[in-house]
Amino acid sequence: MFKQFSISAPSVSIKVDLQHKIDNKTKPLGSLGQLESIALQLGQIQNTLMPDVSKPAMIVFAADHGVVEQGISLFPQEVTPQMVMNFLMGGAAVSVFCEQHKAPLRIVDVGVKVDLEDHPLLSQRKVAYGSQDFSQQAAMSSAELAMAIEAGVNEANLAIDEGVNLLMFGEMGIGNTCVSSCMMTAITGITAQQSAGRGTGLDNAGVSHKAQVIEASLQRAERETGQAMADWSPETLAQQVGGFEILAMAGAMLQSAQRQTAFVVDGFICTVALLFAQKVAPQVREYAIFAHQSNESAHRILLDSLNAEPILSLDLRLGEGSGAILSYPLIQSASLFLNKMASFESAGVSGSN
Repeated sequence: MFKQFSISAPSVSIKVDLQHKIDNKTKPLGSLGQLESIALQLGQIQNTLMPDVSKPAMIVFAADHGVVEQGISLFPQEVTPQMVMNFLMGGAAVSVFCEQHKAPLRIVDVGVKVDLEDHPLLSQRKVAYGSQDFSQQAAMSSAELAMAIEAGVNEANLAIDEGVNLLMFGEMGIGNTCVSSCMMTAITGITAQQSAGRGTGLDNAGVSHKAQVIEASLQRAERETGQAMADWSPETLAQQVGGFEILAMAGAMLQSAQRQTAFVVDGFICTVALLFAQKVAPQVREYAIFAHQSNESAHRILLDSLNAEPILSLDLRLGEGSGAILSYPLIQSASLFLNKMASFESAGVSGSN
């Protein structure tokens, strides 16, 4: 059993005052569109008329997956530690974008298959050397699940204790689109054919094979648990078909919400982490800002199921938190217009009749 979370809803009492402040800026009603919704959400989460996202941070969780042995990825597992090193050396897209926007980057090893050398940007929280191949057996033990969740909790606490007021999450792990699709199918009940996508570039035959592996894995898990997947608890689902980095992200999201801190959801894999977190504690959804709709085929279905409106749609399919950091300037603009833009009264501008 992993840590229990007690998440309260963002402030309702301040909502009227926030909306009044938004509506009385020198602009037609609603003319800043989605920025107004984000400003309102941030103000409610922080319970203030002056929300602040000036201290963001990006946390990328990395792990490997045993199901890669079933040939569901174009890339070999060796790419996971190679990309982690690329992050640490500043050569990855998320590294470049974080530097651009002065957002600290932290990489967390929760399950990479090899040992990584210490580095100032690396947090060593390895649960195991990758998950088990869930087409053959459960992905992890209950103890490993608890450790993965706790890794995310600890990383969120560390950042918030350091003054971070907006958390962004990303992931790295060869095979994790397959894991995410499997988790999505188990939670939502859609078919494996609907949830499986191209990932890092699979062709039609590769996508079909991935869907078959997902179906077989879920059937194996139903047989071994003696339960239909619709009846699985969050613990059962995670142990059977989860991934360490996805569960660590979920833990970080849950802890962020428990500490009333907004967080940014990246692409498909990160959104599946939120889907799982919502199964644990439904209120977590209210603290999430959705960065973008990715190129992964099931992401739109997933966003619709969460009633989420993403900020961007740039045909991205990179992962690693790249969409989250790209959305940050717009989230920042949402707080800045609320804090600095003149009101009709202060500017001496006539309002609408």
